[in-house]
Amino acid sequence: MYIRKQYAYVQESRKILFDYCRTISVEDFRRESPSFGRGGSIRNLLVHIANTYEFWIAKAALSREVDFAEYEAHKSIRDVVSLFDYVDLFMDEFMHRMNDAEGEIEFELNGAKRSEEPIKLFSHVITHEYHHKGQILSLSRHLGYTPVDTDIMR
Repeated sequence: MYIRKQYAYVQESRKILFDYCRTISVEDFRRESPSFGRGGSIRNLLVHIANTYEFWIAKAALSREVDFAEYEAHKSIRDVVSLFDYVDLFMDEFMHRMNDAEGEIEFELNGAKRSEEPIKLFSHVITHEYHHKGQILSLSRHLGYTPVDTDIMR
């Protein structure tokens, strides 16, 4: 199934980013910059990415009750890696269910009933991750680091 292979590419790229983040000081990892959205720190952007997976996949697609990850609860890259281990667990469940899914997934958004194809939810969360990954790399450059290539094609 292509979706599993595609998510494996996302995970490989994410691992490269996480390895790079291990070279960034804890202070810089959590340093907020008003020029960048979603809390403006590398840590906050990573937690925001996880929150998006939590909302669209765990809550909307899998109908789970979700306690969304909070920025301050994740002090280091190690904490963020553990958060994404959790994301990978429900992504695995989602991909397994997508194999058998027919039609659209129904969910509620801002009090309104909606439905979308599973592939659209999947595409949204991974493209959202790559959008913010670019911001993270740019932010790290502003902090004096030399970003690594996290593209799928390297």
